[in-house]
Amino acid sequence: DFATPRAILTGHDYEITCAAICAELGLVISGSKEGPCLIHSMNGDLLRTLEGPETLEGPENCLRPKLIQASREGHCVIYYENGLFCVFSVNGRLQATMETDDKIK
Repeated sequence: DFATPRAILTGHDYEITCAAICAELGLVISGSKEGPCLIHSMNGDLLRTLEGPETLEGPENCLRPKLIQASREGHCVIYYENGLFCVFSVNGRLQATMETDDKIK
């Protein structure tokens, strides 16, 4: 038997650096090297784009996601390379940010 993918998720222009699956909500959240994080349904439909804070726009401050975690309550926490944590709702709304100088792994 050959395994076949359940869905093919599209939308990123660069390599995927992190991803999380929230089976309770049927969502896949992924982040790419030079782009935003995307929320897809388990069927492969692109639902939302998660944009970081507007104060960090520009190529020198490009937000590069390193870690993503989703909760069954519909919150998504993203940690970016520059030490920024962002909390988003499942609807794509930025709810909170926090900067840290600590190395997070």
